[in-house]
Amino acid sequence: MNNFTKMCLTLGTVISMASCASSQESEPKFKYTVDEFADLKIIRYKIPSWDKLSLQQKAYAYHLSEAAKYGRDITWDQYCAYNLPLRHVLEKILTEYKGDKTSEDYQKFLLYAKRVFFSNGAHHHYAEDKFLPTCSRDYFASLMKAVNCKDEDMDILEYVYNPDLFVQRRSTSKTGDIVKLSAVNFYDGVSREDVEKFYKSMEKKDDNEPISYGLNSKLVKSKDGKVYEQKWKIGGLYSSALEKICEELEKAKLYAENDIQKRALTKLIEYYHTGDLRTWDEFNIEWVQDTLGTVDFINGFIEDYDDPLGRKATWEGYVHIKDADASMRTSLLSENAQWFEDHSPVDPRFRKEKVKGISAKVVNAVALAGACYPATPIGINLPNADWIRKEHGSKSVTIANITHSYDLAAQESAKSTLSEFAYSQGEVDDYKKYGEYADEVHTDLHECLGHASGQLLPGVSSTALGEYSSALEEARADLFGLYYMADPKMMDLGIIKDKRAYQSHYANYIRNGLMVQFSRVELGRQNTEAHMQNRKLIAEWCYEKGMADNVIEKKVKDGKTYFVVNDYEALRGLFAELLAEIQRIKSEGDYEAGKNLIENYAVNIDPVLHKEVLERYAALNLKPYGGFINPDIVEVLDENGNVVDYVLEYKDSFLEQQLDYAKKYATLK
Repeated sequence: MNNFTKMCLTLGTVISMASCASSQESEPKFKYTVDEFADLKIIRYKIPSWDKLSLQQKAYAYHLSEAAKYGRDITWDQYCAYNLPLRHVLEKILTEYKGDKTSEDYQKFLLYAKRVFFSNGAHHHYAEDKFLPTCSRDYFASLMKAVNCKDEDMDILEYVYNPDLFVQRRSTSKTGDIVKLSAVNFYDGVSREDVEKFYKSMEKKDDNEPISYGLNSKLVKSKDGKVYEQKWKIGGLYSSALEKICEELEKAKLYAENDIQKRALTKLIEYYHTGDLRTWDEFNIEWVQDTLGTVDFINGFIEDYDDPLGRKATWEGYVHIKDADASMRTSLLSENAQWFEDHSPVDPRFRKEKVKGISAKVVNAVALAGACYPATPIGINLPNADWIRKEHGSKSVTIANITHSYDLAAQESAKSTLSEFAYSQGEVDDYKKYGEYADEVHTDLHECLGHASGQLLPGVSSTALGEYSSALEEARADLFGLYYMADPKMMDLGIIKDKRAYQSHYANYIRNGLMVQFSRVELGRQNTEAHMQNRKLIAEWCYEKGMADNVIEKKVKDGKTYFVVNDYEALRGLFAELLAEIQRIKSEGDYEAGKNLIENYAVNIDPVLHKEVLERYAALNLKPYGGFINPDIVEVLDENGNVVDYVLEYKDSFLEQQLDYAKKYATLK
């Protein structure tokens, strides 16, 4: 996900959000946490100001939300070709099985089913390793037989139970072919060499408006050795799902708030019919110009994090509405984007001479879909194409109601990671006072300015950094935000009013990057997820480079390890130094330098420290990952069948919503 900080991103979402009690009022009548299982927490979110929307705006949001939800099956299939058949088996058992549902074996099956639904497949949504059921294969088979699954359906058991089959959704192997070793359904019969050779022949380095080749297609090798693309379009792959999406987009056009939105939707529909990536670029150019509308959306094959080569995009959908009052801060940042670019601590050759079209706002999510559901980003910056960002600008959002729901759900837990991993009570007190706001400011800087900053040198491909591009891009945006949080300009703008705010964020970022986030990783495994690699790279590099001056100190108290920032100004200087180097790597397409940074600082976890983190975290009885269920948007009809309103229904069952979506939005067989 190039710029869509799966923001699981800057703060480690639940880890950080669970770190402190929110300063905002609790809302005891609305329970945010509705389920917990495995390492997961299911949360509800509210949609503030929904009732302030006009009927037209509600209708626009409703049809955009329906379009988003119809892409559900695409994401499942993209993550692995076996995922949809598996999901259909799970749905059949859950709805038709009449046997004992109180038995220990059935409860183990139920746990597995929930994990699969959460991850849109059989691989962990974040770590990307395949997880297995704890009930026996024979028991699973007996459930399938009890609901009369077909004989060919039984083949799914090999996918489910064989630990050596499709081990990782996106392979991070250092010795094998990461294309062949990945479970993702982006390739069929091709090797990494085949893929790189195929797209190298298509790319033109002197193209001023380069196409994102491969973004919306599956690459296949035929029996006679021919390599070719199968496009994801109407009339091609995923046709049935895309037809339903386009039906809803056509309905949404009728309620669009302005002509720009109508033109953008027209281009998106055309793109889904043709699969032409030039049309996708034309859609993005139209879409990025709509800065005045209250309702906005994301819909398409956008982020490439799930592809081992960082080329193919997973389908995702998002609908949100602007929070006008909260957007004043982000507006200030976007209005001063040129100042931030001009004063960036990177080589002037890599800065944009003229920053164009950056818009930023705070929004509230209305619908999460595809790769954004149930685990979702808390910030978005799009489009991803560097040339569009340079020539036409970008749009950035911070998603307030998702962040707020994380915080309120965290308050429902008795213990926190902050009290466990912060060295002093002063650190705890500062983060409780400033942490939530400082986190939001960093998210704003990361999304609004960080991803939008810098430029590639002429002739450098946006795919030059290969499998390391995602982690390096997130590190670049994080460093931009970290560096500028402490800048006097933030005081001048009135965004940061007390230096202890940025200091509390620095301290928390280092804690998280060096230790806390590894509560998410199984002991003995490497750190493979791009956002976690980003945070480890920054924290580890700064710890090492600042060791001589004791910028960050490793302390042991009562047998427990802590990391303490001693010199915040020096740490900011290290952030600047690393930002300059990563921007150089991106601008020049220096693959080897990028590889060395990731391999040396972002991958390997100290096993002794890792074991300690896991033991301390386990004692807190917290869940390291969070995801959401959507409110239902329900049409209200008058006696003549006309829609007179759209109201929200807040459901409280994760499994119920999954089964409901299976009935309403299933498109692929």
